[in-house]
Amino acid sequence: MNIVPFDSSQDAEDTMVETGESSAVRVILADSQAIYRVGMRKVFALEDDIRVVAQVETLSNLYSALQRYPTDVVLLEGQLIAGTVDAIPELVRRAPEAKLIVQVTETDESNTVELYRRGVRGVVPRSISPDLLVKCVRKIAEGETWIDNKSISWVIEAYRAQATTLTDPKVQPKLSKKELAIISCITRGMRNKEIAYQIGTTEQVIKNYLRKVYDKLGVSDRLELALYCLHHELLKKYTQEIESVFLHQTEISQPLRAKM
Repeated sequence: MNIVPFDSSQDAEDTMVETGESSAVRVILADSQAIYRVGMRKVFALEDDIRVVAQVETLSNLYSALQRYPTDVVLLEGQLIAGTVDAIPELVRRAPEAKLIVQVTETDESNTVELYRRGVRGVVPRSISPDLLVKCVRKIAEGETWIDNKSISWVIEAYRAQATTLTDPKVQPKLSKKELAIISCITRGMRNKEIAYQIGTTEQVIKNYLRKVYDKLGVSDRLELALYCLHHELLKKYTQEIESVFLHQTEISQPLRAKM
């Protein structure tokens, strides 16, 4: 495993040394190219309020580093997650407190929108100047989102297009009765285990259904799903379908109880 505390360059200290700055922003550098890691490490070394806690060169090593080092910000090379659809959600799941910045060689509309949608706090070019990179890390560590004017326009247009699509009855996503029933349970704050018991299936089946529902509705988590339902009054439109699922399950469970 190649997880390097602090800098891996020859003039780096051999051991980890606590800076004493408890309020320092803790950063992990995740980049496949050593020259970038060394360069960024030297940039941050000049700042008293930013501390690089580890450097990694692969996605799997990043997962391990997040378990070992408390982290505020991850500076992530876009190439490390290329072709890995669930990388960002997995990073968010493993380290919900760590804020993600993705460095890209070229800005692409669809990729940029998808990164922000999946939970990235900032998308910056590889050619970003040192002072802007430092400012970006500080802002994102404070809870802000770093986004340029072009990306703002892309994100707004993407959500407008999504809203138009979802309000057009000809192109509205088709949801099965069971998917609607699961959505109803989600809006009531039920956990997967509780939903599985309510519907008469397993937790894994519920997880599989939720993935399909997220994809159909263009949401990324339970909160977005609940907000979507409220905004579009989804459950009001399909009350009968939802009730039929619960009624069917009740009819099945009653004979089973009678035999016990």
